[in-house]
Amino acid sequence: MTTTATRPADNRRRPFLNRPSARNRPFNWRRTIAWVLLGVAIAVSILPFYWVLRTALSTNGSLAANSASLLPADFNLGAFKRVFGFQTAQEAIAEGGSGASINFWQYLWNSLLFSSITTAGAVFFSSMAAYAFARLRWKGRDGVFSLFLGTMLVPPIFTALPNFLLVKNLGLLNSMLGMVLPYLFMTPFAIFFMRQFFLNMSREVEEAAMLDGAKHWRIFFQIVMPNAAAPIATLALLTFMGQWNEYFWPLLVGTTEETRVLTVGLGVFKSQAPQGAPDWSGLMAATLVSATPVLILFAIFGKKIVNSIGFNGTK
Repeated sequence: MTTTATRPADNRRRPFLNRPSARNRPFNWRRTIAWVLLGVAIAVSILPFYWVLRTALSTNGSLAANSASLLPADFNLGAFKRVFGFQTAQEAIAEGGSGASINFWQYLWNSLLFSSITTAGAVFFSSMAAYAFARLRWKGRDGVFSLFLGTMLVPPIFTALPNFLLVKNLGLLNSMLGMVLPYLFMTPFAIFFMRQFFLNMSREVEEAAMLDGAKHWRIFFQIVMPNAAAPIATLALLTFMGQWNEYFWPLLVGTTEETRVLTVGLGVFKSQAPQGAPDWSGLMAATLVSATPVLILFAIFGKKIVNSIGFNGTK
């Protein structure tokens, strides 16, 4: 007579039996408080953007009378019409604007040109410098790299005057070349960012290429650069967004309509209107329009930027 022993139920194979049901699960105060704080932080972060949009959709005459209202005061798209140059001077003055001429499309083109040229130059030359610091061995390499990192501690305002005098002596004031020259070659952050990636890249493919007779130039352009496409794209986006928001240096160098960028062009809306007050709705509309390209780029590539910053260069 054979007996079959009953096997005890193995709860490890059915982990859902060990989980408490939603009704029996204890209330987690820490999780609730964390979600509440997160919601408050998100609301505080979004509120300035909403207030800019609310002011841009209002008229200057109604802002003072409805300063506490969360909705646009006397909903109107006149501010955006002034930004894009679709209003005459008389119409702009009637709606609280200064009536000054605004060459929005010229400012937009100058900003695109300034940001694109500086981004391309800074990323390219910084990648080359980072490769030299990460792969080439030469005397004083670590000391020079430490010196580069030390320049990150110097406020940009300290270098503005020497750069301005240099550009002035070269006769490059009010020119696009004079505006892009200080940012064209390399930046300490870009060198540090790319060097950390190159240090964690595998050397096997590069050593094999050297055995086949490839020089550093060929290795850099045909092996290193294609494998570094993700961090290079991330660095390009970060550099472009920073240059798009640059204000002080373009204000010093580009004072003509042909070289004025969009951020400097916002000052037109700060000028006193005939009523004696700045064009707040026009200023907020121009600020929103100028920030839109950066917001779109970050919305599309934000996740890739965060992932690439944490990428260590290995596959």
